Amino acid sequence: MKYIYAALMLKESGKEINEENLKKIVEATGDVDEARIKVLVESLKGINIDEVIKSAAVTPIGKLEEKKEEKKEEKKEEMAAEGLAALFG
Repeated sequence: MKYIYAALMLKESGKEINEENLKKIVEATGDVDEARIKVLVESLKGINIDEVIKSAAVTPIGKLEEKKEEKKEEKKEEMAAEGLAALFG
């Protein structure tokens, strides 16, 4: 994860995400795996990080709200069924 965080730090500071810059940041945390740095830099080429962050931040919250609504509906249905069972039980 430290490699991803380093890339995000570079993005946030407006610096280029390249092997040299990533290595400088990761060196401050300890051991550096240069192979991971190379893979990460290659993986991020052509990726719009802002869009990825935006879509990741919106999706889970929307799904959580949908699940909350579904649970509310299920609870209402359960309560209605229990009420009917008590009447005719």
